[in-house]
Amino acid sequence: MRRFALIAVPFLWLSALFLVPFLIVFKISLSDTAMAIPPYQPHLDLSNGWTGVKEFLQGLDLANYLFLAGDSLYLKAYLNSLWVAVTSTVLTLLAAYPIAYGMACTPRRWRPTLMMLVILPFWTSFLIRVYAWIGILATDGYLNQLLLGLGLISEPLVMLNTNFAVYVGIVYTYLPFMVLPIYSALEKFDGSLLEAAEDLGCSRLSAFWLVTFPLSRPGIIAGCFLVFIPAVGEFVIPSLLGGSSTLMIGSVLWGEFFNNRDWPIASSVAVILLLLLIIPIVLFQRYLQKQREAGL
Repeated sequence: MRRFALIAVPFLWLSALFLVPFLIVFKISLSDTAMAIPPYQPHLDLSNGWTGVKEFLQGLDLANYLFLAGDSLYLKAYLNSLWVAVTSTVLTLLAAYPIAYGMACTPRRWRPTLMMLVILPFWTSFLIRVYAWIGILATDGYLNQLLLGLGLISEPLVMLNTNFAVYVGIVYTYLPFMVLPIYSALEKFDGSLLEAAEDLGCSRLSAFWLVTFPLSRPGIIAGCFLVFIPAVGEFVIPSLLGGSSTLMIGSVLWGEFFNNRDWPIASSVAVILLLLLIIPIVLFQRYLQKQREAGL
């Protein structure tokens, strides 16, 4: 009973906050748009007993998913969102790894201070931080003024309302989510392994790639997931920094829900997005489990 109670708590938590909302969204995705409150039909009427349940089930269909499959706009939005998320994750990893490695190599008395500096942006509102980049990347913003003052450019660069601005915003926002897992993996690293590798003839660069980098792989994988998953469905950063030229599935989802009030289509978009994220994660977890069972 004690073991059952220990397992039941997280399962009940996940069921209440993930499974039940997902089933509700999935049910709406099988419904039809209607001029009503809520704006979809059919509705489950338990007052009619089994007859009401039967009529409810007969009213559900896959028409919304067939509509999404036949409209290139949604396919383009999914592909563009995946591309932006993958690119942003790679850029965040390239920026975060040296930071995490430097933090792990500093004396222990300085590490809490460095960690506080990494998480310091979380003390400020997310919207304020994104809005600040508008003032930096605008045509008359601080970055263009700096480049003009240094004589590096002859006219202001167009950086706002471009994919470049979206990448900058995502990398800046999610950088701590990549730094902290990598730092957690590198902090436990035994420096004597590098000394042993160098004694066996490895250069410092070879020792890094053969010893340090493989041991930090769990932190890299965790950080990539923490950045990639929210970046795929990101809405605020593309809307504020990318403008109308940046097509991402988060913006499409927002438009269907709040502008078109087409809840069934919006729910279908959300379900497909969730499946696109969950299926690779589940397959990857099974791959890691097989590797652990094989002793690799």
